[in-house]
Order: sequence, then C-alpha cells, then structure tokens
Amino acid sequence: MPEDNKSNLSYELIQSQRKTLGLTIERNGDIQLRAPLDCPHKVIDDFFESKKFWIYQKLAEKRLIEEKLPPKEYVNGEGFLYLGKSYRLQLVDDGAPLKLSRGFFQLNKRYAANGKKTFTEWYRSHAVPVMERRVNIYKDMLGVSPGALRVLDLKYRWGSCTSHGNLNFHWKTILTPMPIVDYVVVHELVHLKEKNHTQKFWEILASILLDYERKKEWLRVNGNYLEL
Repeated sequence: MPEDNKSNLSYELIQSQRKTLGLTIERNGDIQLRAPLDCPHKVIDDFFESKKFWIYQKLAEKRLIEEKLPPKEYVNGEGFLYLGKSYRLQLVDDGAPLKLSRGFFQLNKRYAANGKKTFTEWYRSHAVPVMERRVNIYKDMLGVSPGALRVLDLKYRWGSCTSHGNLNFHWKTILTPMPIVDYVVVHELVHLKEKNHTQKFWEILASILLDYERKKEWLRVNGNYLEL
C-alpha cells in the first residue's frame, strides 16, 4: 500500500482499464486511488498530492459525524429506521421481544436493557426475505446464478460476493430505502459477472440501475448515520 511520508497518508492503489484517475474514501476511512494500468507513478503521486486537502477535509467531516452521533435510547418515542422510514418505539408489557405493528416498533420491556441486540436480531431476520426477493428479481435480469445468501455484520462493507458465488449483505442495508437496497443487491450480483470494479463492472451496473451513482453517493453520505 503506497504511503506518503510527509503526510503519513496511505492508500490502496487499484489499477484497471479505466481512462481516468479517481479517489474515494471508504466508510472506515480507507483511501482508494484508482488509475489506468499504464498510468506513470509520477502522475499518480502528483494526483494524490493535489487531493490532500480534500482528503483531510473529508476525514475530518467523518470524525465529526461519528462524534456527534447520539446513542440510541430504547425508550418510548425513540425513532428507528426500517426500509428508509422512521418508526417510533413503544415499550410494551408482553408479547414478542420486538415487532413492527400499527406504525410503531413495539419492544417488550423485558428486552429493553438489551435493546441493541434485540433490534439487531430483528433487522437481520427481516432482512433475509427482503434481500432474497430483490436478488430473485435482479439475478434474471443479469443472467447470473448466485449461491447462498447471508445477512451479517460486515463492519464497513455493505455487501460481499465470495469466490463461490455466495452473497453476504450487512444487516444495516435493511435500514435504507428500497432503491438503496436494490443498489447494494445489484452491486454484488454484478460481481458474479465482473469480479473487480473495472470500467466494465460499472457499465453492467449502469445497464440495470441507470442512476447508480446517486445511490452510491447516498450511501457514502448517509451510511455513517445508520447506527443503533
């Protein structure tokens, strides 16, 4: 991984058939620099140098967001997302640990002390059928045959596609609006046709989701706010 000795910033260099240089900062703060295969190292170094101010600015914004995020409280009236819509929480005396009913999340008071775990388990279990339905819609459009599907805590990744064609999705995907869910699903399905983020990969993605860049940007901007 290249590192700039003066600034102590390191980045992952990804070279492909693309024609231009590009720079992105992942949700975990990792920096990725994309360049054409035949791009001289001097041009890459100069490009990175020109983007340092932007990098520091974005990293500072990310830290500020994380510091300002208030922790969720598992009390009456707290809002929790599901497929892009916020639902208020009601604490109830009995029933299931957690359910979505009559426009409210209803949390059994006995589970309030472990509210985060209870919500996470609910989201994971409800994400599976949603993701399966969306995969079934788009796999035929792409002409691919994915393997097993799992919903996990993928840390800073929204999804992954294994070498065996299995699909993994972060449970937080279910917090986002359905068009964003579709972007995450299609993104991973495209990896069954094109392993790396080459120009061809993005062209295939655009053939299914013409406005994928808007959805990708939505995740970049809002992803850090999707916390329990």
